[in-house]
Amino acid sequence: MKVVIPGGTGHLGRVLSRALAGQGHEVVVLTRREAGPEPGVRHVRWDGRGAGPWTAEIDGSDVVLNLAGRSVNCRYTRANLREMMNSRVDSARVVGGAITRAARPPRVWLQMSTATIYAHSHDHPNDEATGILGGDEPDVPAYWAYSVDIAKAWEREQQVAATPHTRKVALRTAMVMSPEPGGAFAMLLRMTRTGLGGPVAGGGQYLSWIHEDDLIRAIGFLVEREDLSGPVNLAAPEPLPYRDFLRALRAAAGVRAGLPATKWMAEIGAFVLRSDTELLLKSRRVVPGRLREAGFEFEYPEWPAAAEDLVRRSRSPLRTVG
Repeated sequence: MKVVIPGGTGHLGRVLSRALAGQGHEVVVLTRREAGPEPGVRHVRWDGRGAGPWTAEIDGSDVVLNLAGRSVNCRYTRANLREMMNSRVDSARVVGGAITRAARPPRVWLQMSTATIYAHSHDHPNDEATGILGGDEPDVPAYWAYSVDIAKAWEREQQVAATPHTRKVALRTAMVMSPEPGGAFAMLLRMTRTGLGGPVAGGGQYLSWIHEDDLIRAIGFLVEREDLSGPVNLAAPEPLPYRDFLRALRAAAGVRAGLPATKWMAEIGAFVLRSDTELLLKSRRVVPGRLREAGFEFEYPEWPAAAEDLVRRSRSPLRTVG
């Protein structure tokens, strides 16, 4: 199977391209920058904004897995938010155009999206059928709505693409937990080991997550299940409050306590790390309704066991995924 991954050089792209190549698939990563060699992965240049020679890779491929878009791990300035929007919408548009023009279009287009599309919620688990989309919640920072607008525009670009011979799936992805350097788990584990892994702003906000192994398996499941299209939540079935999430992570890491942080302390920390507090303070209570209904079984449905596995892998110099 030939899999084309636009934007596949980031944290998530490395995890998925390595796993797919390890399964014996032909993997082509479309990238805007030079990338180091990866076994079984071929890199092709594109700009993420217009057609070019790269479109020949999509013609005749089996799967397109579009991950392209500026990282959300940054300060949410106007310029960065605008680049988040443009990079996602533009890349989805040109990918859709390449599929439309292909003589032999891929059978499925998996388009990255985000669980951030759902409303800030403590008491309502958001699945695909009954989930409440965000954007107009009371008592949250106004700029949070822009993150939801980005997610909606991202998905809309895929929806309107004229690809009658290609099934389309929008991957509403929760926080991916992987020991791969540069990801959320590596940052959280580093904070925990330095004594900073305590609750933030009370810790009642929900954190939705998915173990990298389940993410990889879910991607393969969605490729094969021709009856599944549209939005699909990629999230473990047991989201939990941030304070409980960190308590389990401390236990897995053998750390007895974590310093709690107030909202203003989190603001300072986010500024120093060049990140944004929305990633910590927004309550993302997202559950995988469609995956469960389709019969997908999670290897890591609960966080304590997942945390133990990820901490163990982070200690090993050699690890495998998939």
